[in-house]
Amino acid sequence: MKVFVSGATGVLGRPAVRLMIEAGHRVTAAARSEEKAALLRSLGATAVIVDLFDPGAVSAAVAGHDAVVNLATHIPSMARAALPGSWAENDRIRREVARNLVDAALATGATRYVQESVAFFYRDLGDGWIDEDTALDLPAYASSTGDAEASARRFADAGGAGVVLRFGMFYGADSHMTVDMVRLARRGVAPFMGPQGFVSSIHTDDAGAAVVAALGVPTGVYNVVDDEPMRRADFVATMAGALVIRTPRIAPRGAATVLGSRSAVMIRSQRVSNRRFREASGWAPRRPSAREGWPEVVAVIERSPAASPAVRRRVVLGLSVLAPLVVLALARGGDQQRRSVPQTADSRAGSPSGGEDARPAVGGAAAGA
Repeated sequence: MKVFVSGATGVLGRPAVRLMIEAGHRVTAAARSEEKAALLRSLGATAVIVDLFDPGAVSAAVAGHDAVVNLATHIPSMARAALPGSWAENDRIRREVARNLVDAALATGATRYVQESVAFFYRDLGDGWIDEDTALDLPAYASSTGDAEASARRFADAGGAGVVLRFGMFYGADSHMTVDMVRLARRGVAPFMGPQGFVSSIHTDDAGAAVVAALGVPTGVYNVVDDEPMRRADFVATMAGALVIRTPRIAPRGAATVLGSRSAVMIRSQRVSNRRFREASGWAPRRPSAREGWPEVVAVIERSPAASPAVRRRVVLGLSVLAPLVVLALARGGDQQRRSVPQTADSRAGSPSGGEDARPAVGGAAAGA
């Protein structure tokens, strides 16, 4: 299959392009500079420098391809995510680039469109399982996620195969956010709140393999996450164990009020199922959970050269923003816990899949239960 890929130099794009080429696909990958184009050529792709905001340029670049895969995003760093305007570029990409790529795919005869999306905007279901039929609860700053998914539906409505992949939280040795998390953990800071809430993650290489698998699935929305979602406390403890450090304390849910309304997504409990995608594609993560993934990631990070000055500056900025807030959150959260009434199992939100003792929605195995 001849595939056009946007976002090809990102943390998801790089493994996706490499694995597509290994699978025998011919890949044309969009780049914004000659430096990025050289990286893509080193992976075996045909690189094209194109302005994805220019409809005419996009149409010319997409012509002649069987499938269009849109992995373009601009997610702000942890240090900037709560700042005004930090999501503006990502909004523009999700709206304008997705629209331009779908228009080009329809106009030039592509038969498949794959849109990257995220799983962490599902509503909080406590210990209940979340599948693709669970409603999204998009905050105002992330409403463009719905627009990007709507572009894929528009492609499907026109007769093509429109696929949306809702990815869990990425972690991997080539992810700047993962490197930042490791550095924060070494300084005793856990960038999470609500230790008992579930986090659904996915290693970047497993996510890249899912993109390849998506070239053969029917139209639809699919979750791409680990087999076993983990409670945040376990996720952080696993990372700390791989680092051989003391596990950083995670602030309780109630402490999120310190960070304002944008922290709401950070404290949601999301036990997301990957069953639909596994059954449709035959894909399965090579790392069933972060228990297997974190030791591998840490080993690679610790073998890597020292972080560049730019990375060190970003980490210092992240620490200067996060650390005081987390300390304050821990203090306030502890006070709130002392005043609160313990929550019972019956008071937690459930799901049609059931709670802690229910059969999980992953390939039939009792992962995470």
